Amino acid sequence: MSDYIIGLTGGVAAGKSAVEACFRALGVAVADADAAARDALAAGSDGLAEVVSAFGPTVLGPEGQLDRAAMRRQVFADPEARKRLEAIVHPRVRAALTKACRAAPGAYAVASIPLLAEGGGRSAYPWLDRVLVVDAPVPVQMARLLRRDGIDEALARAMIDAQATRQQRLAIADDVLVNDGALEALDAQVAALDRLYRTQAANAP
Repeated sequence: MSDYIIGLTGGVAAGKSAVEACFRALGVAVADADAAARDALAAGSDGLAEVVSAFGPTVLGPEGQLDRAAMRRQVFADPEARKRLEAIVHPRVRAALTKACRAAPGAYAVASIPLLAEGGGRSAYPWLDRVLVVDAPVPVQMARLLRRDGIDEALARAMIDAQATRQQRLAIADDVLVNDGALEALDAQVAALDRLYRTQAANAP
């Protein structure tokens, strides 16, 4: 049962998944908002039914599952559509993350929330004890996106612009892990944070 919970966030291609993996390698339970969002919109779920009601049957695939590509096109083209989708998904994600983190073994748990700044920050997640932001300069994010996803520069820029700015993420941070170099450098940084969080969890009221 973990009563001390760290919120982990970062912009697209900042390296949040790699940091998650480092925490897991140290035996820390990580509840992932992306996985919770997929579950919230699984075929046959109440969440998916609400999405179809809001956006129409064109967002469904041939077997009744969410057509994520079609949904992505809608929300990237229309900020209001993105807000409607988030209003359906975010409450379900918050509930799933709370449940998973509270049930996790260990001194503390990590809630990995890519859209923490966009989704209301601390006011939406009052049960987070600290927020860790994985930070990378925008040119580094761009280069990683182009290499990782094989997309063009315009789409990479749109993906970055659709998220909170670096400044908005850093404004909610208690801890910042700068990830602008090789992945191997993350291990030592995460190990230091792990020691800090175990000490804080032990001393938490």
